[in-house]
Amino acid sequence: MSSLEQASMASVSISSHLNKAVRQDYMSLPQGGKCQVTYIWIDGTGEGLRNKTRTLDNEPSSIDDIPEWNFDGSSTYQAEGSNSDMYLIPVRMFRDPFSLDPNKLVLCEVLKYNRLPAETNHRASCREVMEVVKEHCIWFGMEQEFTLFGIDGHPYSWPPNGFPKAQGPFYCGVGADCAYGRDIVECHYKACLYAGVNICGTNAEVMPSQWEFQVGPCEGIEMGDHLWVSRFLLHRVCEDFGVVASLDPKPMKGNWNGAGCHTNVSTKQMREAGGLQYIEQAIEKLSKKHSEHIRVYDPRGGEDNKRRLTGLHETSSIEDFSAGVANRGASIRIPRQVGQERKGYFEDRRPAANCDPYAVTRAITATCLLDSEGAEESK
Repeated sequence: MSSLEQASMASVSISSHLNKAVRQDYMSLPQGGKCQVTYIWIDGTGEGLRNKTRTLDNEPSSIDDIPEWNFDGSSTYQAEGSNSDMYLIPVRMFRDPFSLDPNKLVLCEVLKYNRLPAETNHRASCREVMEVVKEHCIWFGMEQEFTLFGIDGHPYSWPPNGFPKAQGPFYCGVGADCAYGRDIVECHYKACLYAGVNICGTNAEVMPSQWEFQVGPCEGIEMGDHLWVSRFLLHRVCEDFGVVASLDPKPMKGNWNGAGCHTNVSTKQMREAGGLQYIEQAIEKLSKKHSEHIRVYDPRGGEDNKRRLTGLHETSSIEDFSAGVANRGASIRIPRQVGQERKGYFEDRRPAANCDPYAVTRAITATCLLDSEGAEESK
């Protein structure tokens, strides 16, 4: 075995080399009319996802058929061992692309022992705001960038002891020397479609081994639900291939692009004729709350985004607010077509790849549509 082959073997997990044909023999066995339900939740880091599976006697027809469950919060950074039980409250159900029909994936909110939302449960407050503004029919689309790494912490398919060629040929690229990990991306895409996630596209990104997929349009609270489940599917697909998907906003120091989660926003008024005036009004409101939004656009209050929002590599400066038509170096971009048609949507380019979509969409909604609330209350 060559040194290159040895390095390649070391960069993927051992479990990914198990005989998948043998696994499939078991996966194709009948289930006796039972249904497997995998509960998914956000852990105490605000970024990590956890899951566990139980058997139901029948296939659930709706989320109301999924019972509440619990877990050990002391093992997920969410509780002390002396009072560790946390509640799992099912909120949205998807098909399971790994064990197939009739099995389900169920996204859950986490409640503490007193049935108040856990500290990293931003869905609860997001849901409240979306209910207040429901007449605006606010739509979101989020562009999730991520980077593939080996389990050795080295970017997937990068030379073992060096760097690939400079950025330039990789964005939307094709060919073995430009696209690293396409199998993973295509499998994730199909898994999302099977599950019922509202994925709408994908492409290779500027840095090699970096990719993006887009989810939306989703109305209100659905945006966070669908993005979190798409992230779970990404991590599970990568697990099967033996690599790691990182949402670090600046995974590699130096002259390499970071990773964001650009958020596209429109209300019913913005989508109608003359909607540009409402887009401009929203941008004016956002300009007055820039620092508050920065504090909720990554899980560490802006510290992660400091490494990414430098004014270089297609980003704005974290210190300043800016907006412009077709300007990818601005905080807020108005797409050229929107400027021409004078209606449509705007793109907030500030959220980091590891943002909580509930916190982001709540902040944008509160700032743009509610007079008495602001982004800081989304924390």
